[in-house]
Amino acid sequence: MTPDHAETTQAEPESVEELVAQWEDEKPPAAGPVTNIATGALVALLGVAGVIGSRSLGLGSASQPGPGTWPLVISVGLILLGLLLVVRARTAGFGEKFSVDSWRVASGLASMIAFTLLIGNIGFEIPAALLAFFWLKVLGNEGWRSSLIGAVLMPVVFYLIFVTGLSTNIPHLF
Repeated sequence: MTPDHAETTQAEPESVEELVAQWEDEKPPAAGPVTNIATGALVALLGVAGVIGSRSLGLGSASQPGPGTWPLVISVGLILLGLLLVVRARTAGFGEKFSVDSWRVASGLASMIAFTLLIGNIGFEIPAALLAFFWLKVLGNEGWRSSLIGAVLMPVVFYLIFVTGLSTNIPHLF
């Protein structure tokens, strides 16, 4: 390493304690109780929606579970975890404040919802390519070349794995 290069780079932490201190300095500010209550309520409401949806699938019985059994179990878990977060809103300091980066997560979730809505109507290939391109270029800040190549190769690889290799029936255009 040249002397000029050594002056421009940040010093590497020498111990675990220094590394932990560096992480603490760089982490985003913690969310407050209002954010924790809102997040917990949203999670609990998502669980309630899941309970309603799982009931419409059919629950079955303990000896012969229906298609809605596992979604019901997961949804009840979401309700319990959401309520726990609401109850512990003042003491729970592990959440982060919403920031510009939160919109990346929201747009990633929205793109997955759009993918699931499109796949049943126009097949797997086009929505998968669009999703891969969006995640690589927009969310991942990749270059145009790698985003385009990835958007073509990822659906091909998944198609080969699931349709050709595992004989899974997925909606597809071709």
